[in-house]
Amino acid sequence: MNNRFLDKIQTPIPKDPITTLQINLGRKCNQACHHCHVEASPRRTEEISEDVKEDLINVIKGFKQIKTVDITGGAPEMHHGFREIVMASRSEGKEVIVRSNLTVFFEEGYEDLPDFFAEWGVKIVASLPCYLEENVDALRGRGVYQKSIEAIKLLNSRGYGKDRILDFVYSPLIPKGERFSLAPDQQQLELDYKKYLKEHFGIEFNSLYAFTNLPIGRFAGHLKSHSLDGAYLDFLESHYNPVTLDHLMCRNQLSIDYEGNVYDCDFNQMAHVPSSANGNGHKINIKTLLDNNSLDLIQAVEVRDYCFGCTAGSGSSCSGALA
Repeated sequence: MNNRFLDKIQTPIPKDPITTLQINLGRKCNQACHHCHVEASPRRTEEISEDVKEDLINVIKGFKQIKTVDITGGAPEMHHGFREIVMASRSEGKEVIVRSNLTVFFEEGYEDLPDFFAEWGVKIVASLPCYLEENVDALRGRGVYQKSIEAIKLLNSRGYGKDRILDFVYSPLIPKGERFSLAPDQQQLELDYKKYLKEHFGIEFNSLYAFTNLPIGRFAGHLKSHSLDGAYLDFLESHYNPVTLDHLMCRNQLSIDYEGNVYDCDFNQMAHVPSSANGNGHKINIKTLLDNNSLDLIQAVEVRDYCFGCTAGSGSSCSGALA
């Protein structure tokens, strides 16, 4: 199989000691965003089992090297085991990141989430792909922007955006032609967000992460339906920046799916590209980690052509720009 990205970098990307455990609890979500690489929606039912939840908690408790537990979905808050994993992680002194769509706060049974997050000292990374209503609703659905603003106000009233961490994620608009773009300068964009949101709504947040849309999931489907997939990959490759390689999130994290399978990152997870132990080609799962009493079984990151999305321009990761 031709691998343009591997041809570009020439040597494999080594795996560093694992410090971050990223967990995708399932595909269920109260939204169905057009750019979602997970292809989550209210119709999806896949979620973590009780056995996998217990294995995850055992890993979190058993490996001191894990500094951060990064919980995602779908809407992670809607899945089995979410609160137990948060509480177990915080009880072990781990940083917990929850990747929230904000609007889940208004779904029945989830109204107490802002209080739960504040009580357990959770860091929130929230989807707000633009500070303008028209652009947000175009990506995430009509009315989502206003609900998001109300959710942010709830979080602000509990200290988020100040002492408690509330970060936002920016995503470029979905292209309708070959006028592609990478994310703007992250620092300047953060200032623009803060100025607009403070002036119009009196709300505050800590940091902004600028993401590049990777050609996976619904976004990949959009590109193919408009015959833009080849051109978009060429665009990403033309902006490849080797400086980003040393800072890629896949180097020091494991991504675990709702069935307990292990991947290098959430993008590989959605593209069904599993990790293998010690380069032997054997897929590994969370029980493999427990049986071997090691998180560091993977020698090199599995790469594919969509990795150009993480290495284009200033780079893109779950913590924003890389360079």
